[in-house]
Amino acid sequence: MPIAYSPCPNDTFIFHAWAHGLLPGAPPLDVTYADIDMTNYWAARGEGPDVMKISYAALPWVLENYRLLPCGGALGRGCGPLVLAKDGAMDAAALSGKRIAVPSDRSTAYLLFRLWAAQQVPGGIGEIVIMPFHEIMPAVRDGRIDAGLVIHEARFTYKSYGLHMLQDLGAWWEADTGSPIPLGAIIARRSLELEAETISGWIRASLDYAWANPDASSAYVMEHAQELSLDVAQAHIQLYVNAFSRDLGEDGYGAIESLLGRAAEQGLVPAFDLGLLRS
Repeated sequence: MPIAYSPCPNDTFIFHAWAHGLLPGAPPLDVTYADIDMTNYWAARGEGPDVMKISYAALPWVLENYRLLPCGGALGRGCGPLVLAKDGAMDAAALSGKRIAVPSDRSTAYLLFRLWAAQQVPGGIGEIVIMPFHEIMPAVRDGRIDAGLVIHEARFTYKSYGLHMLQDLGAWWEADTGSPIPLGAIIARRSLELEAETISGWIRASLDYAWANPDASSAYVMEHAQELSLDVAQAHIQLYVNAFSRDLGEDGYGAIESLLGRAAEQGLVPAFDLGLLRS
């Protein structure tokens, strides 16, 4: 079965057992490794594999043709994106009119940043510069950008660039809403003959195997970990793989509806039928 997910440790950890034929009865996976800035647009154009990891923020563009699966994604607490600056004295007000680098304009991180800035930055931010993720921290360090929005392993490495955290957007979101943070979603084409429940069952079985055999996936995870150390890769997994990865539940769906509902109200995403999130 064609599938696309990122080379990040949380995805390779979850899908290791399925990708390596360790689930009796599950079809072989034909894996494409792609960051969500690619899969977001593939899904919007109806391209790419039948099952993909995308950002929750991209769902409004794709829900007519793809179903949100209730497992396999990343949604949790204490794992939000960070706004980084070189000047440790900079605060939210100082971002007014400034140039901010972001890794994507169709990501949960971007939506959280824009919702936060609407509340906290008087007069609004200046220019948004879309930049490859790995270039953002060096650009902030070198003064080419006033501040940067970063995700994932940057939580563990930004201090090595001499940068300071201006805002943890996850902490802001959780304080503002009480909800966990929706990050990455697994979607499946609505036209697939396979039932969504069947695919979800295999994803859960793969995750259960990973939890029961935590060392089994280490070689696979590190093969794709983009030069992360084993300690950082394990911290990444512990942060992003949790109970929501197995089942969104009411709290998970509520968080997604809150994020995308707010974003639609502010015109950050297209208007869409929220009911499609659960159907």
